[in-house]
Amino acid sequence: MTQESLILAIESSCDETSVALVENGSRILANIVASQVKSHMRFGGVVPEVASRHHVEQITQVIDMALTSADKQISEVDAIAVTQGPGLVGALLVGLTAAKTLAFLHHKPLIAVNHLAGHIYASQLQQPLQFPLLALIASGGHTELVYMPTDAVYEIIGETQDDAVGEAYDKVGRLLGLPYPAGKYMDELAHQGEDTYVIPRAMLHEENLDFSFSGMKSAVMNLVHNANQRGETIDKANLATSFQNAVVEVLVTKTLRALEQYPVKQFVLAGGVAANSGLRQALGVQLATKFPDVELLIPPLALCGDNAAMIGAAAHHLYLTQQFSTLDINAKPGLSL
Repeated sequence: MTQESLILAIESSCDETSVALVENGSRILANIVASQVKSHMRFGGVVPEVASRHHVEQITQVIDMALTSADKQISEVDAIAVTQGPGLVGALLVGLTAAKTLAFLHHKPLIAVNHLAGHIYASQLQQPLQFPLLALIASGGHTELVYMPTDAVYEIIGETQDDAVGEAYDKVGRLLGLPYPAGKYMDELAHQGEDTYVIPRAMLHEENLDFSFSGMKSAVMNLVHNANQRGETIDKANLATSFQNAVVEVLVTKTLRALEQYPVKQFVLAGGVAANSGLRQALGVQLATKFPDVELLIPPLALCGDNAAMIGAAAHHLYLTQQFSTLDINAKPGLSL
């Protein structure tokens, strides 16, 4: 098996229809992302049935756009990679069906990829991953600390016990009347206020590496509700600042604790919340101060959200080790690393 690969990757786990062509797991030839944000914005969140319908409408066109953008023919592709899970079952099935059809028609190996692995391997599109490494996956559906002793081997050493951090951001943003998805707007607002509200830091001082964000969300909900009952005005910027500071403190504290327990060469921040400027800055400062020998990897903003290039990056090692899937694989909405 050659050490080179040209992989056509498909990602459709939530509300982005994305197709990419990735060379050797590190070079993006094309990465087309068709977002559905405007369709879901009026509902304040992703509606699974609407997401699935949009994937069906867009998948063929996005595949064609990716091949055209990369100036490649499907015959030149070595394998078809696709997100198997986790995600919305209907959305996943659209991508899987497209990938299996391409693999069958063009006699290409099929590679099933874990969406969370894709988020970690997004950093490989910037520079090579070095093992062992530690990753913090922070997204709308997941908050996990993952130790990787080597390529494609994952050990979850800490995870949220309730809400994911991105989910908490969206719910707090909705309380503050911010547009969906609220993470970006919360981050912007947090830089305009002061830390004046008391937000609990759940599990901060416990020795484990787990997280809890439900209490933070409930505290904001109570603050807003009580202020409304008393006819008081909430300072939205100050509340956003207070909430973000609490979230960042918990994520960074747990990360530093994990780095003390697991000596690594690199630390990878992954997932949609990796786009948060407060978190990026705090991790940069703390790692440079306390773990100067650990290299911090954060994908560019375009690769923090869901995209197919990260799936193609994660698929490269699976291609080299011939970890191929059969055409009868199914979606796994609750798939874990």
